[in-house]
Amino acid sequence: MSCTVAISNSPVFSPSRVCSSPFCKSSLSSSPDKTLTLTLTHSPSSSSPFRLRLQKPPSGLDRASNDCAVSTSSSSSSPPALLKRKRPARLDIPNSGMGFGGGCVATPVVGVERREVVEAESDGYSVFCKRGRREAMEDRYSALLNLQGDPKQAFFGIFDGHGGAKAAKFAAENLDKNILDELERRDQEDTEEAVKFGYLNTDSEFLKEDVSGGTCCVTALIRNGSLVVSNAGDCRAVMSRGGIAKALTSDHRPSRDDEKARIESSGGYVDCCNGVWRILGSLAVSRGIGDRHLKQWVTAEPETKIVRIESDLEFLILASDGLWDKVSNQEAVDIARPLCMGIQKPEPLTACKKLAALSVSRGSTDDISVMLIQLGHFY
Repeated sequence: MSCTVAISNSPVFSPSRVCSSPFCKSSLSSSPDKTLTLTLTHSPSSSSPFRLRLQKPPSGLDRASNDCAVSTSSSSSSPPALLKRKRPARLDIPNSGMGFGGGCVATPVVGVERREVVEAESDGYSVFCKRGRREAMEDRYSALLNLQGDPKQAFFGIFDGHGGAKAAKFAAENLDKNILDELERRDQEDTEEAVKFGYLNTDSEFLKEDVSGGTCCVTALIRNGSLVVSNAGDCRAVMSRGGIAKALTSDHRPSRDDEKARIESSGGYVDCCNGVWRILGSLAVSRGIGDRHLKQWVTAEPETKIVRIESDLEFLILASDGLWDKVSNQEAVDIARPLCMGIQKPEPLTACKKLAALSVSRGSTDDISVMLIQLGHFY
């Protein structure tokens, strides 16, 4: 039995589909109505062949190839039309910046915020700040020497901003002044209360600015032979006493039992999001300056510790959590001490840089700020 199938010269069976090389020649012939005939023979027995004819497609779909020569028994009156794809209309997408909540558009950052690193050193202290993966650095620091004309008195601070740098910048510019004003009001007495209200007043003033964001703080006030260390948030102060690390602050995080109880007693809640404890699923610190949207639960009241400066107190490290999340207290002291103690020319700035580099090597992508204060300078 034989079967003959006649197939039109459609785009699917077109010689241009079979062969696209200029070196390819085809000897296929077509009937005058442009059909291809295939004959299949199943057995030697003769029978009436079954013929299937498909109609010729519209000439617009008949794509002739200039690269393949196909002989035909008839000539067409006009070349077939080619379909052309239209270029899609251009999408006009407006430019918008990434803001922090409320659909705010970020404004361009300039100056220190664009810097990769910030470093400084002077009598008794060195500081190194390194920007993390954010476009703008959100950390700030402050250093005020020769308080009341006394070289043995000073104020230092590290401020780790979140939701932008505005709160950290505001605190770095105003907290020292507010604490000193409170000390003057109290006739230089009750230092702990003066520091407390200095923090709270700075927080109140920042909230009046009507801007978003917040900042963690750690400060060191040196006066009358005492070291007054305070913090709100997870910036930390670590002291070296004879090479032994001693933390002078405790991080304020929602995972702390007393902080969790305080938050829940005022109507808030703490939950764990991807392994991190947060207030109302948002903020991972429980104290700080700013954070107006969580102010009911995020207090600016600091915890303060006062230590008498003695000869065995070597240096103090103030740093943001960009360091402490990757480097332990004792590691920090062990790395910094050989560069600060027992050598003819101490290199405290190099020590700060080494600590920041260690944190980065361990995977930190946060802003990292490290300040090293040589306590012997104020003894």
